[in-house]
Amino acid sequence: MEERTLSSRILPDPHRAGLSCAEAREAARSVLAGLHTSPAGVDNVLTVVTEMISNASRHAGGATDFQITARPGTVTVQVSDRSLSPPRIQPWAPDQPGGFGWRLVNQLATTDVHLHRGGKTVTATLTAAAIVQA
Repeated sequence: MEERTLSSRILPDPHRAGLSCAEAREAARSVLAGLHTSPAGVDNVLTVVTEMISNASRHAGGATDFQITARPGTVTVQVSDRSLSPPRIQPWAPDQPGGFGWRLVNQLATTDVHLHRGGKTVTATLTAAAIVQA
C-alpha cells in the first residue's frame, strides 16, 4: 500500500509581524482533510498549530516559516522564528492567565528545538494516538 504524504508550507510576508494563527490553521485543515483525520485528531493538531504560532508571536516576534506534513499515523508541525531563546514550560500558576501553551503542546506531541543562524525552528510531532485517524 502506498503511503500518502501531504504537506503545506507558508512563508509570511517579511514586512508583516508574522503568520496569523488563522492562516496556519487553514493550511493545517487543508492538509488533514486529505488524510481523513478524525475530528478529535484535527482538534489536537489545530491546538498544537495555534499554540506554536501564538507562542512565536508573543515571545519571538512572529513566525518566519510554518510547515505541516501529514502522513498516515504522523503529523509534523514546524514553526520557525527569529529568536534564539528556546520555549520553556512555565511554572504552574493556576491563578495567573496564560503560560500553559508549551505544556499543552508537549502533552500532545513530541517536540524538538533546533537553533540556527536565523533563530530557531520548533518541531512538534503528533503520532497516531494524538491524531486518531478515521
